[in-house]
Amino acid sequence: MLHSIQNVRTADLDRLLGDLEQRLARLNRLAARAAPGAVDRVSDVIVSALNDMADRFRSSAPRARREVAALSDDALRLGNDALRKLSREAEQRPLLLLAVAVGVGALAIGLLSRR
Repeated sequence: MLHSIQNVRTADLDRLLGDLEQRLARLNRLAARAAPGAVDRVSDVIVSALNDMADRFRSSAPRARREVAALSDDALRLGNDALRKLSREAEQRPLLLLAVAVGVGALAIGLLSRR
């Protein structure tokens, strides 16, 4: 699901960048004409492009919030499942769990001592 969210955001950013490129090309044409009011028109085009981009990002915020909430629900469910499995294993094989804990602790100490 995370991959699809990244694809959607990448596509949105690509569209926004394309739109910005078009507006900047238009800005370049306006500046090339060097008319007396060109500066005002150029600034209007830039402000319009930036406002459009901000509006697009604002409109996608609620969708992103929903996607993050769904991801957090999935993560919570997976964490609970893992905790239940771990507690079952601890009940069935306490010595194995103790050996794994000692191994992880030794690994962590080894990594910290390298620094």
